[in-house]
Amino acid sequence: RAKDVIIPAKPPVNFFSPRSPVLDLFQGQLDYAEYIRRDSEVVLLFFYAPWCGQSIAARAEIQQAASRLSDQVLFVAINCWWNQGKCRKQKHFFYFPVIYLYHRSFGPIEYKGPMSAVYIEKFVRRVMKPLLYIPSQSELLDFLSNYEPGVLGYFEFSGSPQPPGYLTFFTSALHSLKKDYLGTVRFGVITNKHLAKLVSLVHSGSVYLHRHFNTSLVFPREVLNYTAENICKWALENQETLFRWLQPHGGKSLLLNNELKKGPALFLFIPFNPLAESHPLIDEITEVALEYNNCHGDQVVERLLQHLRRVDAPVLESLALEAPAQLPDPPLITASPCCNTVVLPQWHSFSRTHNVCELCVNQTAGGVKPSSVSMPQCSFFEMAAALDSFYLKEQTFYHVASDSIECSNFLTSYSPFSYYTACCRTISRGVAGFIDSEQGVFEAPTVAFSSLEKKCEVDAPSSIPHIEENRYLFPGVDMTSTNFTGLSCRTNKTLNIYLLDSNLFWLYAERLGAPSSTQVKEFAAIVDVKEESHYILDPKHALMKLSLESFIQNFSVLYSPLKRHLIGSDSAQFPSQHLITEVTTDTFWEVVLQKQDVLLLYYAPWCGFCPSLNHVFIQLARNLPMDTFTVARIDVSQNDLPWEFMVDRLPTVLFFPCNRKDLSVKYPEDLPITLPNLLKFILHHSDPASSPQNMANSPTKECLQSEAVLQRGHISHLEREIQKLRAEISSLQRAQVQVESQLSSARRDEHRLRRQQRALEEQHSLLRAHSEQLQALYEQKTRELQELARKLQELADASENLLTENTWLKILVATMERKLEGRDGAESLATRKEVRPKQPEPSSTPQLPGSSPPPANVSATLVSERNNENRTD
Repeated sequence: RAKDVIIPAKPPVNFFSPRSPVLDLFQGQLDYAEYIRRDSEVVLLFFYAPWCGQSIAARAEIQQAASRLSDQVLFVAINCWWNQGKCRKQKHFFYFPVIYLYHRSFGPIEYKGPMSAVYIEKFVRRVMKPLLYIPSQSELLDFLSNYEPGVLGYFEFSGSPQPPGYLTFFTSALHSLKKDYLGTVRFGVITNKHLAKLVSLVHSGSVYLHRHFNTSLVFPREVLNYTAENICKWALENQETLFRWLQPHGGKSLLLNNELKKGPALFLFIPFNPLAESHPLIDEITEVALEYNNCHGDQVVERLLQHLRRVDAPVLESLALEAPAQLPDPPLITASPCCNTVVLPQWHSFSRTHNVCELCVNQTAGGVKPSSVSMPQCSFFEMAAALDSFYLKEQTFYHVASDSIECSNFLTSYSPFSYYTACCRTISRGVAGFIDSEQGVFEAPTVAFSSLEKKCEVDAPSSIPHIEENRYLFPGVDMTSTNFTGLSCRTNKTLNIYLLDSNLFWLYAERLGAPSSTQVKEFAAIVDVKEESHYILDPKHALMKLSLESFIQNFSVLYSPLKRHLIGSDSAQFPSQHLITEVTTDTFWEVVLQKQDVLLLYYAPWCGFCPSLNHVFIQLARNLPMDTFTVARIDVSQNDLPWEFMVDRLPTVLFFPCNRKDLSVKYPEDLPITLPNLLKFILHHSDPASSPQNMANSPTKECLQSEAVLQRGHISHLEREIQKLRAEISSLQRAQVQVESQLSSARRDEHRLRRQQRALEEQHSLLRAHSEQLQALYEQKTRELQELARKLQELADASENLLTENTWLKILVATMERKLEGRDGAESLATRKEVRPKQPEPSSTPQLPGSSPPPANVSATLVSERNNENRTD
């Protein structure tokens, strides 16, 4: 065949359904898309490839978003893969799908967020309405208290339908969406001059950037040109973020690595609905972030916190930081505490002194909202958490001496409130029995005490103190450190807060320790890369403001009560009938610390040397009895262990002897891991005499006599070995003398060689100097030869000139000779003819330099010859 036969590509077909609100240009008609784009205000272009799996997955999401916004936005899908379409010829995309949005003549604005209908719809709505209109003070407070940075523009529409600078500010909001598809900077417009004064905006066209902790800024129009690019750049460079949204794309990325390098990070996984009008959980997280970073007790931040808590406060005078004194102090929240009397069980150590305690949840310290404080009763779960925390604080409560009453405030770790009080005393057994039998433990009425205003008196001085007196017994303990406001400035472990949508990234939460099956996908974890550890908030507790504050406080203290979370594999997937026991994080203590000798292999799937040891350990497990010895291994890439059991290289073998687990031994690194070496290692470090069987059998007389005979035989054998060793030592001494004599001769030879080396170095230096002299002489002779060659060239040029002059002279002489011969002939003719008068002729004979002019007759002859030559030519 002259050429290969290639099957032509199949013609494209519709990617979207004909009934879909998305206009499908499946032939890549890019020019038609540009034509219809001019007639629409907002257009979404969806570039796809029919074979792309992500394009197929995003098709349903685009169609769902189009069904909700098709009356306002034009959705166009373009096949950018067909080789005959203009889109393939003009666009060169490196990935699919690609989403472009156009707002009238502005664009394209590329969307790089999750391919989910709600996220796409949110972004389209932000492009449709990039500016948020703020008509009232409450909406202004909503705008300023939001966790996202806010930019406000003040424009007066009374004079003209479009005041100067408004279109520029509108375009700057679109520029912000173009640079940041997450839309972290929110743009708002104020038309009321009274509201504008609250944020220090007086003149129409002014732009204000709100920052919570740093000084808020006004766009410097006298320094920067008032353009959309400058406003957007100024806002992005000077923004202040409380916490960030992270959206890892699932492939190889350094997003989390770059953020974790900045310091300890608090990751909050929450179910996020982008289209929801309000997010109560995000408001609580914002409140936590504001209190955590409010180091100087700024009154503007306090006012925003009041607004987030929905606390009624006086009218806001000014949010400008230049006049903070005008803001009133936030009012305190007053509410009656909820109390329940608890009868301590008999097994409790605290019941030896007291048998009844009244636990009161103090809701005034936690900033609880008035809606939840209006009811004086507490829920069963709050009281249960209070009782659990009271039991956990038992040791601190019991071991400090005091003669005062036993009413104490305890800071809880994960309870849904901040403080509770406990008043304990001893009452008669009859009353206690009545309380226990009639009402139960948690729902008993307050028989002994009615409220916190009554003093808890005891019959005799008690040895059980309350926490308030710890400051006198332990002056180093700072009792004011429980205050959460401004904690980021009082600790060296400042946290960076990040949010992730649990609907999209719950896999990351599961890797950090979140349960895989849960109804509410809420999870919090602190990751500290520097300390190589992370901590999780108990999934049993709800993710709310007070639990987050307690979690952050417990991490920030010097001696943190948080325990490092250990991630392990599911032990159910490893059956126990195998020769080699697979150890996980959960089964480590059960397998390794049991009453057997345990040989543990640390390995990882990525370790290339680890699989080569499997046959060795299988043979070892077959040769050792399973009832007294265990061969185990652990995958350290999937199972975390406490620091004292971690290793620094793979593979590593540790031996845990029976009844002496604290004397574990590491297999030597320089010794090959073979079956004989492992057996010697185990027999050397195991203790057979400590086994229960040997300890139970007492030695008999015959055993003792035979042992004495064996010992005498060992002693005689050792004496013979000692004599052999002494003979070897004497021979080694003689050899040592010989070696010393050889060393002395070697030292003499070394000195002689050093002297020869110095002599050779001196000769080398002399030869180097002579070589330098020769090199200088060579360069001088070279210059002289070059000068001589130049002179010879001049002589050659002069000789060529002389040869030319000689040639001219020969020609002149020959010419003169011919003329002289012609003159003689002329004179002979003159005798026969009449004598004619002669006319002078001009001389045109060339003269050589230094020669006399030729005679006139010679000149005339030359002229005639030249005329003859001209005629001949």
